[in-house]
Parts: sequence; C-alpha cells; structure tokens
Amino acid sequence: MEILNKVKQKFGLAVLSDIHCRKDIAEVAPVLDIIQIPAFLCRQTDIVVAAAETGKVVNVKKGQFLAPWDMLPIIKKIESCGNKKILITERGVSFGYNNLVSDFRSLKIIRDFGYPVVYDATHSVQLPGGKGACSGGQREFVGGLSRAAAAFGVDSLFLEVHQDPDKALCDGPNMIDLKQLKRLLKQVKEIDAIFKK
Repeated sequence: MEILNKVKQKFGLAVLSDIHCRKDIAEVAPVLDIIQIPAFLCRQTDIVVAAAETGKVVNVKKGQFLAPWDMLPIIKKIESCGNKKILITERGVSFGYNNLVSDFRSLKIIRDFGYPVVYDATHSVQLPGGKGACSGGQREFVGGLSRAAAAFGVDSLFLEVHQDPDKALCDGPNMIDLKQLKRLLKQVKEIDAIFKK
C-alpha cells in the first residue's frame, strides 16, 4: 500500500489492487481508488459486500468458471449496499484443462447489466497450470485480442506489462513487454475512436 500510495501521490493516478481477505479492506480502502475482487473470489459474498460498503469503485473479475449472466447476482450484492460504482472484468472462460477462451459475446451480455466492462487481455491468454506446477501463457495473442475487444466496444482494457516478462515473478508468460505497450495502446485507441463514431 505504501508503494501504491507513493505512485498515486507522485503521478496523480488512480490506483487499483486485488484484495484477498475481508479483513484487508480496512487497510487498503484509504489508498485504493478501485478495489478489485479476484476471479476466484468473485462469489465470496462477505468479500464482495465488504468491498461495496467502502463506497469505492469495485472491479469484479469474472471467474473463468462463470457464464456472463452469472455476474448479475454479484452485481446485485454490490448494489444492495447502495454502491453503483461497479466495473466487471471479463478474462476468458475455462475451455478444458489448461486453456481459456474469450467469448466476446460476454462483453455485451455483461454490459447490458448497466455497468462498464473491462477486458483483461493478458489473463485471457493465461494457461492455468499449463506448465505443470505453474501457469503458462500465450502472450503472442494479447495484441489481437485487445484490438478485437476494442472493435467490439469494450469500455476499458486491463493489461499486465513488464520490462522483461520472462523474468517477472508472476504471470510472466501472459504479460506483454513494456516496449510493445505504446504501439498497442495507439492501435486500440484508433479502433475505439472508429467504434465510437
């Protein structure tokens, strides 16, 4: 939280981070602008409700084991706390062992619930358990999926980026190299501008 707070103060950026336990919320709420519920915890009512009760924006990552319409009860839990600052992140759905697939129909289905939809392009190419004892990934597809999501009209894009993804401590196989980011964001913004016309 100290590092995120320094980033927030120095650069004037909004900061987002996962929470994993309900007890963490009191500590992170003063710093975070967006409290993110990880995919595997998206159906944990106590965590979802506690995050909603802060009044902060709550970003719920759709579990890869859920259909898009399964997000509506989660949205209703957040709304029941009087919080309508909700983002829903699509990050693919399990397609057999060690594979995720992005079904862009889910972007519209979820958006029809009335809240912005974020597309997580890097976790969508993760191969859970794909390396045996740890997850793999297919970063070569991140650019294409990001552009496709923009063409479909996604509200926001979530990307994990690292200056040397092969040496990243977590999620390296599905991260993109920092050197690729500027070009990709430029392309996505151009596609988004066309979509919005």
